[in-house]
Amino acid sequence: MRLLLAALALSAAVPGVWASAAPRSFYADFPGLGRHWVAELPAYSEHLVRDVGAFYVAFAVLFAWAALRPSRALVVPLTAGWAVFSVLHLAFHAANTEGFATVDAVAQTASLVAVLAAAVAALLLTRRAPSG
Repeated sequence: MRLLLAALALSAAVPGVWASAAPRSFYADFPGLGRHWVAELPAYSEHLVRDVGAFYVAFAVLFAWAALRPSRALVVPLTAGWAVFSVLHLAFHAANTEGFATVDAVAQTASLVAVLAAAVAALLLTRRAPSG
C-alpha cells in the first residue's frame, strides 16, 4: 500500500509542480517527450492551470503523508476522493479525444485508468491494514 501511495504522490506531484511553477510550459508541453495533450484542449488560462497545479500539489502532499504514515482514517477518504476525481477526469478525456493522434488518445486514457486503478487498489488494501 505504501508503494501505491508513493506512486500516487509522484503522479500528482509531477503535473502539479509543473503546472504551478511554469503554467505556460505545462499547457504547451504536457506530458513531455514531444507530446502536447493539454494544448489540444480549450484556450490557455494561466489562472486555471495554476489552480489545477495547486490541486495536484495538495493531493501529492496528502499521498506522501499517507505513504509515510498510512492509516485508514487518512487513506480511505484520500483514495476515495482521488477516485471520484479520477473517474470524472477520465470521463472528460475519454469523451474529448478530437484532435488527438490515436497514440496520444490511447496513452492519455491508459494513464488515467492506471491512476484510478492505483487509487482503488490502495483503497481496497486498507481492508487488510491495521486501523489507525
